[in-house]
Amino acid sequence: MTTENKTEDNKTCPAQVLLKQLSGKWKPEIFRLAVDSPLRFSRLLRQIEGSNKQTLSVALRELEEAGLVQKVIIREKPLHIEYYLTENGRFLIPIFKQLESLG
Repeated sequence: MTTENKTEDNKTCPAQVLLKQLSGKWKPEIFRLAVDSPLRFSRLLRQIEGSNKQTLSVALRELEEAGLVQKVIIREKPLHIEYYLTENGRFLIPIFKQLESLG
């Protein structure tokens, strides 16, 4: 019965769903970095102090599942993966900028 109430709350409050998708240890920082340019995993490891491979890969996967970033495999030598903001992700940029101005 509690699960049903949470589902109903999510339907009535899209902001709550969005905030949950963006919550996590590194997700806001990943999102902020993706605004400026495509992301590579190794670059993220260097740029986000205190991060590790496991937490970054989980955060990227969750952002991808939420439809906010897209994983693109670049089949040039050396083979590598880049992450880009999706259209939905780019739509959130002004919202993030507003939040940053409050702090």
